[in-house]
Amino acid sequence: MLLDNFLKYVKIGTQSNESSETTPSSENQFVLLRLLEKQLKGLSVECELDEYGRLYGYIPGNKDLDCVGLCAHVDTASECSGDDVCPIIHKNYKGGTLLLGDSGLYLSSDEFPKLKECLNKTIITTDGTTLLGADDKAGIAIIMDVIAKVLALPQEERRPLAVLFTPDEEIGRGPEHFNLGKYKAKFAYTVDGADPKYISVENFNAKSATIVIHGKSIHPGEGKGKLINAIMLMNEFINYLPNDMIPYLTEQREGFNHIVSISGDVETAKADYIIRNHSSELIKKQVLDFENAKAEIEKRYPQAKVDLIIKDQYKNMEEIIKKQPECKKLIVGIYEKLGLHYEFEATRGGTDGATFSYLGCPCPNLGTGSYNHHGRYEFAVVEEMELMSKIISKIYIK
Repeated sequence: MLLDNFLKYVKIGTQSNESSETTPSSENQFVLLRLLEKQLKGLSVECELDEYGRLYGYIPGNKDLDCVGLCAHVDTASECSGDDVCPIIHKNYKGGTLLLGDSGLYLSSDEFPKLKECLNKTIITTDGTTLLGADDKAGIAIIMDVIAKVLALPQEERRPLAVLFTPDEEIGRGPEHFNLGKYKAKFAYTVDGADPKYISVENFNAKSATIVIHGKSIHPGEGKGKLINAIMLMNEFINYLPNDMIPYLTEQREGFNHIVSISGDVETAKADYIIRNHSSELIKKQVLDFENAKAEIEKRYPQAKVDLIIKDQYKNMEEIIKKQPECKKLIVGIYEKLGLHYEFEATRGGTDGATFSYLGCPCPNLGTGSYNHHGRYEFAVVEEMELMSKIISKIYIK
């Protein structure tokens, strides 16, 4: 059931659209949400798909046990196409390279060392033309598998389970319209990570930055002292920022500034950044770097104008989980009961759960057994997905 569902889900294109003002940001997300709603109702699960694309589900259990939730998102990232996904199943992996269809691309264990841990396992890859969508359709498939296992138990022998599937997580809008009253969980877990051994109780603090530089267009033959080229100024702005704070050069708890788009002409140039750091103090320094770059450009070119818009996106959930550690203790106890190795990871990203935590539902993040998200090299390991289903199921078995 888990694998069949996963393959079904990834074939539904659900890319979110940051420029859209609708909720969800793309209509195709509703296609998957309605399928999930149909599947839940087919299992006799009480559920509601609201007008904002939030699918809530609830399975009653022993009234003496707190309700614990599970969350996953239906959308895929904007960096790479998620339409017409053609997953390839590689059974009994023996090492070496995995060809991604006829694309000329491949996965090698030298470049992606995780593969060395996957010998004799079943790996699902892309065909090299799209992303896979395991972020977070692997999480969805795992949750649906957990639901089936929980429903096989008598009500008195299981913990109440609340389910939430959200759209638009990839563009930071998943928690919009979140209704804590409909979601009956005391705390929850997003199933939106990678390696099953990692439990994430920390995530990035996240901000976005939009820079728009207004120049002055004059015929270049007459431009001395007059022509202000917005493209050139944008290049200078970027160079004012620390050149070592880019994703390519950072890891673990090191923050970064990541330019995600740039466009423009002589008169107007625009760039969009995401700003990330686990430390709330260090991210303030990063914002100051942007403000100083704006000031320097305007000082050097008085005829130019720089618009800088900084927005908060989400915060590190660690602060909430420290105050309400029960969610952390429960999942740790399950790993220990199963004799499984675990580590706490300060994830270099964010989930809907980061914001849910601040809205009253503490929400650590768990793995999905999928890797290299947001691109053509994405892959999932079936046995690790099954392991996560086993781990999470233990939350609900009395």
